[in-house]
Amino acid sequence: MKKTFIITLILILSIVLSGYSGSVEEIDTTTDILDVESLKDYQKVYQSEDYGVCSVSATKTYMDYRAITAKGSTQYRYIQANMKIDEATGFLVDEDGFIGVALGSYYGVIGDRYYITLESGVVLPVVKVEEKADGDTIGGCSHSSDGSVIEFVIDTDYAASSDLFNRTGNGLINFGNYNNYDLFRGEIAKVEKVKDELNPNYVEFVTNESININSRNIFNYASGY
Repeated sequence: MKKTFIITLILILSIVLSGYSGSVEEIDTTTDILDVESLKDYQKVYQSEDYGVCSVSATKTYMDYRAITAKGSTQYRYIQANMKIDEATGFLVDEDGFIGVALGSYYGVIGDRYYITLESGVVLPVVKVEEKADGDTIGGCSHSSDGSVIEFVIDTDYAASSDLFNRTGNGLINFGNYNNYDLFRGEIAKVEKVKDELNPNYVEFVTNESININSRNIFNYASGY
């Protein structure tokens, strides 16, 4: 009994002295990366390949990024290193405007990026920043309880103050489902995995002059655990 007590005391002291904290570091914000309305006519900057649709579910739930508190986890480190909060929407976005989401294990690993096309034709550029536990999904795809494939990872404070979304009396954004937001409405029609190579057909227009995307630098993202 005495030995057990000593070991427990040592563990407690180690945690205290190591400065461990369950709090989440705040990440930077941005106002110039994501233009939600532009998703209606989204141009794919990078080459991509068909990945397959494991479920066409229209349900699109959300979670707050601050619920990811394990500082040593791949997802925590990825978010801190690569994502910013879009102040206008509360979405987490990377340097290229890909929106942070939680996906099941069917869709690769943390850092993988996808173009998800909805039946409306709207393309959602997303990056996997969190993984839904296999025990909570059907085949590593849709969530067992609500059927969602896409779960946006957001800052709920910014999202709740956004002029774009509805808020209910209990604090839920879009009644807990972004499918209630007109632009994101509809089932999943296609999923493409994004490659590092730039799309040779993409052209940027700046001050009435066209600039081929091949002149830009590729930002390579880490992928895997």
